[in-house]
Amino acid sequence: MEIVILSALVARTAAALSDGVKMTTLLQVQNVSKSFGGLRVIRDCDLQVQEGSITGLIGPNGAGKSTLFNLIAGTSGIDEGAIYFRGEDVTALPAHDLFSRGLLRTFQIAHEFSNLSVFENLMMVPGGQAGESLFNACFQRSQVLDEERALRQKAQDVIDFLVLGPVKNELAGNLSGGQKKLLELGRTMMVDAKMVLLDEVAAGVNRSLLQHLATNIERLQRELGYTFFVIEHDMDLIARLCDPVIVLSEGQVMMEGSMVAVRNNPAVVNAYFGGGSTIAAELV
Repeated sequence: MEIVILSALVARTAAALSDGVKMTTLLQVQNVSKSFGGLRVIRDCDLQVQEGSITGLIGPNGAGKSTLFNLIAGTSGIDEGAIYFRGEDVTALPAHDLFSRGLLRTFQIAHEFSNLSVFENLMMVPGGQAGESLFNACFQRSQVLDEERALRQKAQDVIDFLVLGPVKNELAGNLSGGQKKLLELGRTMMVDAKMVLLDEVAAGVNRSLLQHLATNIERLQRELGYTFFVIEHDMDLIARLCDPVIVLSEGQVMMEGSMVAVRNNPAVVNAYFGGGSTIAAELV
């Protein structure tokens, strides 16, 4: 395994040992509500995401899944309730503060720097780089160069990990949908994310590349201890990756359990998915 990736794994293992007991609840959403005008999209929502898990969030369009992610990620303010991350109340924190704490979000439509290469996109991610300061650029050249050298090595390790070598120097705007999703995963690795919110990771991705993407999500969880919270309509992908699965209905948690339990719950199939044979077949 690459040096940087291995060192990140060692650091996380050491931190867990120093704590004595591994943290179990990484994210807690407590009685959260959100309205837009007179429409209450999220209502008294309660859920938890356990550290080291790949937790799924499923539901039809309009259930409030993306709105909930926006609230968790700090891109939209909540009306009522509280959100805790790593035991800290982060309800009022903006997205950039949550980013610095290791809570990252990807989007259904990838947000890459289209006119920069894949490698340059990765190099752009870490904040507070020494070279951003005019003083450092002029008078602390050695510090800037040392940091850039370390970042270049880390970006190369990420590219090797995700097998993005063939498109390393390609403009990100020219990538396929699946390659852009891989690049977004790579960007989370540049800051050693503690938790990643994945929104519709399968959207616009061909089936073969989707398998590669899923494998890398599993590797990040298994080898680096990442925690993922995943919105997805592809039930096969949810069944492969996620345990537990949270079912959201009209802004509230309807049930939580394994995908087997979700598929065998008549209330989910009949009430939540409308009971139609075509829609219910998504769960089978």
